[in-house]
Amino acid sequence: MQTLASDKTDKTKAPLAERLRPKTIAEIVGQRHMLGDGKPLANAIKAGVPHSMIFWGPPGVGKTTLARLLAEAFDAEMIGLSAVMAGVKDIREAIERAQLTRDQFGRRTIMFVDEVHRFNKSQQDAFLPHVESGLFTFIGATTENPSFEVNSALLSRAQVYVLEPLDAEALTVMLARALAALGAAYTLDDDAKQLLIDYADGDGRRFLNSIEQLDATVRAGKLSHVTLDVVKGSITRARARFDKGGEQFYDLISALHKSVRGSDPDASLYWFCRILEGGADPLYLGRRMVRMASEDIGLADPRALEITLSAVAAFERLGSPEGELALAEACVFLAVAAKSNAVYTAYKAARKAAAESGTRPVPLRLRNAPTKLMKNLGYGDGYRYAHNEEGGFAAGETYFPDDMKAQRFYEPVDRGMEAKIKEKLDALRDKNNKR
Repeated sequence: MQTLASDKTDKTKAPLAERLRPKTIAEIVGQRHMLGDGKPLANAIKAGVPHSMIFWGPPGVGKTTLARLLAEAFDAEMIGLSAVMAGVKDIREAIERAQLTRDQFGRRTIMFVDEVHRFNKSQQDAFLPHVESGLFTFIGATTENPSFEVNSALLSRAQVYVLEPLDAEALTVMLARALAALGAAYTLDDDAKQLLIDYADGDGRRFLNSIEQLDATVRAGKLSHVTLDVVKGSITRARARFDKGGEQFYDLISALHKSVRGSDPDASLYWFCRILEGGADPLYLGRRMVRMASEDIGLADPRALEITLSAVAAFERLGSPEGELALAEACVFLAVAAKSNAVYTAYKAARKAAAESGTRPVPLRLRNAPTKLMKNLGYGDGYRYAHNEEGGFAAGETYFPDDMKAQRFYEPVDRGMEAKIKEKLDALRDKNNKR
């Protein structure tokens, strides 16, 4: 059976992150919103009553450690499975072990599944009857939104706890513990400490690995003081957390889209660069901005679509990194352009009407008559050629099916070019009303 790493690892040879793994709930840094006095999980621990739960949060924030310590707090046997490696056979063996623990030793079992979102529906379903029967308490850990990745049946039986990235205060505590564990005889500048914290990006495991790497550099160079440049030269900066296709990816895209829609060029450029820093395909960003030009700007400034398409073409010709500047230019233009979703709203309404209206026939006057037979059947009869009408407009004419009431889908806004479009349409509708 594939299980999680044992707590019996030789601590003298283990990585720093393993050596500093908290041994009690009180030693956990961060997550005060869950573990502080009077908070839900703290109350459950105090009452000694375990319940099934899902830990949702980014890597390196203590999901596995918390599960292990909860098992100790509830005096329960912990059985760990990694959904990355475990299969049906491993799940069956884990369930049998839980039954043995209950029947022979009378102990509770905590069934911990790391990366639970990696299990398919049938694998997740395998736990349900045993959660309901009380054979074990289920704890799952995931970096993905459980609303999408965990079966609703299992999710309904578990309390979801959201673990947050470790903040500067928590990481500062970890730094002090790490330096003490390493027996560090050197000091660090404040800006060197801050850079370590910034590089960690809320990930405690990454933070401790960086400190261990820095410690090796300091000892090799026999340094007594660590400056900002020493930190920069000793560790490799990891990319910001980013999971293409995962929830965080779409959160970043959403932030970009909303910043553009909100006409904030600075925030738009920030999120644009965050996504690029995360390793996204710049052309994907270009496609999303083409969508923004159509959805949020539309005819308020038709140049938006043209400029964005030109930026995508420029990137295709230049590639990275030169072509990314053209995309950034388009991003800023979209943010400062006049906004209108009138075409987007009209399109959705027209699609809905078209889908619900059935196959109403095209009025004869609107049909083309390329043959004599079609002319004899009345195709084109009564059509008013707009160019021959006063002002190039056939006032009073309707172009909808005869048995369908005329609809109004497009309502231009009083911004940008659409203000002029609105003025024109209002004048044409006034002529229709007077006809």
